Amino acid sequence: MRAKPQTFETMFIARQPVFRQDESVWGYELLFRSGRNDVAVINDESQATASVIADGLTLATEGMSQDTRVLINFPEKLLGEDAGFALPKDRCVIEILEHVRPDEKVLAAARRLKDAGYTVAVDDFLGQEELRPFVELADIVKLDILALGADPARIRKTLATLPRHVTTLAEKVEDNKTFRLLRDMGFSLFQGFFFSRPEIIPGRKLTAVETTKLQILGELAKPDFEPARLAAILQSDPNLTYRLFRFINSAGFGLSTKISSAKRAIDMMGMIRAKQWLRSVVIADLNPSPRAGELAYLAVHRAKFLESVCSGSNKSECEADTLFMIGLFSLLDAMLGMNMRDVLKSLPLEEQVVSALNGTGDLAELLLLAKSYERGQWTETAQYLKKLSLNAFNTELLYIQSRNWTQKALGYSKSE
Repeated sequence: MRAKPQTFETMFIARQPVFRQDESVWGYELLFRSGRNDVAVINDESQATASVIADGLTLATEGMSQDTRVLINFPEKLLGEDAGFALPKDRCVIEILEHVRPDEKVLAAARRLKDAGYTVAVDDFLGQEELRPFVELADIVKLDILALGADPARIRKTLATLPRHVTTLAEKVEDNKTFRLLRDMGFSLFQGFFFSRPEIIPGRKLTAVETTKLQILGELAKPDFEPARLAAILQSDPNLTYRLFRFINSAGFGLSTKISSAKRAIDMMGMIRAKQWLRSVVIADLNPSPRAGELAYLAVHRAKFLESVCSGSNKSECEADTLFMIGLFSLLDAMLGMNMRDVLKSLPLEEQVVSALNGTGDLAELLLLAKSYERGQWTETAQYLKKLSLNAFNTELLYIQSRNWTQKALGYSKSE
């Protein structure tokens, strides 16, 4: 009798940031995705949440500060089974999904969590009367801005029905204009893709610091870039040198002796890896605003992920360092408040990099794959994986490894 071939259940956790009014990060919502044979589906919400509790929480919160909150979706079954008590109450928020009905059993379970000190949130509130018992109990109520038509009158009307004690969270905020409008309405927290989209500032000029950093990025993009020049850049900035030494010590290079010079550090890492690290740090330092920290993290994570999947895709023109640059530069417009075409004029990049950043060309699909992961758009993720001939299990492993690299490169790792 032939043995049944082994199958693997792929499991993937994405995280989406939640911002305060000042655009600093308050926390993250964890989004679960599970499926077989490269098909991204959620067959069982209870299993999805259980997987987050059992395995995903540690994975997703690696490198986060202890005061960062985490929202986790809870379906009816797991609420009733008191599964939330397995989570740390000081950082995890129990998010009751919108289709859970507040019958006697579920309400009692929610009250037990609340009485025990857990923060309770209600998802996708649009004014539904049947959800009122949850709303009265909740600490946080999430309003789906797109489902309300992004209509200020409807949003204000829904807000007026909420108890005074709740914290309001606007989700699916798609642009900066909507963010500012909702902030003025009194929303405290915000979730959506507004933070990663450029807010174009007419007549915006690059500052001297920004110009210098873009010049460094431009130099690092040149194929004939000399190692001596890299060492000179590092030695001109003691802070950069210190961070390089710290990264080497955290990244598992197996050093038996201490590194005493930037040149020695570059020799240890190799030119390509050293360039990637310096690009990542320059991007992270480009904009000091609270939102830009999340943008830098996202850009570096994209870069390392695209570099990693390059060899496994069916793109014949794919080069790892080219994909790294595409991911790294893909959020420069949002970080600088400028049109991407204007930003790219400052950088001597290869045509295929420019094309991908403008959303065209053969490599743009890899960038779209990364974005679909970030947004938890699992159907689109499965489509891109199939189109690019990528295995879901292997690709998700690369995504996790890329996140670990990013945390160490930017100094977010707890292990340092």
